Amino acid sequence: MTDIKFKGIIAYPITPFDKNEKVDLLLYKQLLERLIVSGSHAVAPLGSTGVMPYLNDEEKEAITVATVEQVNGRVPILVGVSNLTTERTIYHAKSAEKAGADAVMIIPMSYWKLSDDEIVKHYDAVARHISIPIMAYNNPATAGVDMSPDLLKRILEIPNVTMIKESTGDIQRMHYLKKELGDNVAFYNGSNPLALSAFAAGATGWCTAAPNLIPELNIALYDAVQKNDFKEAQRLFYKQINLLRFIVEKGLPRAIKSGLNLQGVEGGLLRNPLQPLTDKEVSQLKTILDSI
Repeated sequence: MTDIKFKGIIAYPITPFDKNEKVDLLLYKQLLERLIVSGSHAVAPLGSTGVMPYLNDEEKEAITVATVEQVNGRVPILVGVSNLTTERTIYHAKSAEKAGADAVMIIPMSYWKLSDDEIVKHYDAVARHISIPIMAYNNPATAGVDMSPDLLKRILEIPNVTMIKESTGDIQRMHYLKKELGDNVAFYNGSNPLALSAFAAGATGWCTAAPNLIPELNIALYDAVQKNDFKEAQRLFYKQINLLRFIVEKGLPRAIKSGLNLQGVEGGLLRNPLQPLTDKEVSQLKTILDSI
């Protein structure tokens, strides 16, 4: 059954680090607050933007708790809990539920390529240990695993897997999912440059880091779609498309932190081996932001 808590613009906060590469929780809460007051419909810590794979267990738990504290029930919270092992994924899923998260997101991370049966078993094992909804996240560019529509249909047979985030950039998959699954499942766009096409295909929401920089445009796009004003939606989309492409191409954490700095907002530092954008790339980003 579709989980209607999560719809619209689901904003992904960054994880800021201090000069010693320690997570700056105070700054994190400030940056998270910007997303909430800007009108984002939900927040999703510990995604790609939040550099989840670069954090240890204690840091992930601290980010989750800090998110629940700062949000204080104002918007739904979707926490990334993915890990290479099923045991650690279960651990973080249980921790997120205990902290007060409304749902968790899982991408099947792997070193060895996982079979379809292994992936289904992985999701099923996690689902058996929590009662909150699960979003199945398909992003082969980062996980090295591409979950086919047929595999996703199998995963959705697990009772509390109610949402799919599709980030392959293949719009036909979104049309297929909507046609095959109808209103029995919510699917979300995770490919920024396809935001408008995904909404036209029936996406319930857009999971994106863009609200860190241009929340008004992101929300206005969603509002126009809800009003079936696709002429206005198209205008709004093409006003932001260059930025959407840039942040994906250059890497979300790098681009978002640089963009915040350009806007006069402290975005914190990165953790090695990630490095800031080059001066040339920062100049390109400034030109894009200025044009918006």
